[in-house]
Amino acid sequence: MANTNSSLRLTSSAFKAGGSIPKKYTCEGEDLSPALSWTGAPQGTKTFAMIVDDPDAPDPKAPKMVYVHWVLHNIPASTTSLPENATKRGLPKGAVQGTNDWGKQQYGGPCPPIGVHRYFFKLYALNTELKLSAPKKPDLLKAMKGHILAQTELMGTYVKEANR
Repeated sequence: MANTNSSLRLTSSAFKAGGSIPKKYTCEGEDLSPALSWTGAPQGTKTFAMIVDDPDAPDPKAPKMVYVHWVLHNIPASTTSLPENATKRGLPKGAVQGTNDWGKQQYGGPCPPIGVHRYFFKLYALNTELKLSAPKKPDLLKAMKGHILAQTELMGTYVKEANR
């Protein structure tokens, strides 16, 4: 069982927890992944995994699915941050991108069809390296089972300008 009360913390210089994600990081902007950093990995961490998803799809008033924006795993334990636009600027050696719900192995920024959506950046500290090549979120979750030492999340919101 993961220790959600650990000292593992995830932050971004692009937005505050619970705050609005700037347009630059969305489909209305440059669609860049925001800079992310973390502290407090527990002893025994071998790798990190990250999942970014939106539980409010397609409409926050009547959500029907969780839309997956980014899947990453095998981020080395020595890593404590990802730069802005990590998908294109280069991930840490060994890190593997999974397949998002657009069918791409990269970050896909917020692009809500209606209303204000919440986007969860979830970071997992794992006690192993995973042997997966471009997993979708369910495959990654299954592979992580029993290997999560700690987890944390950072939530930001976004609404398209046309829907404001």
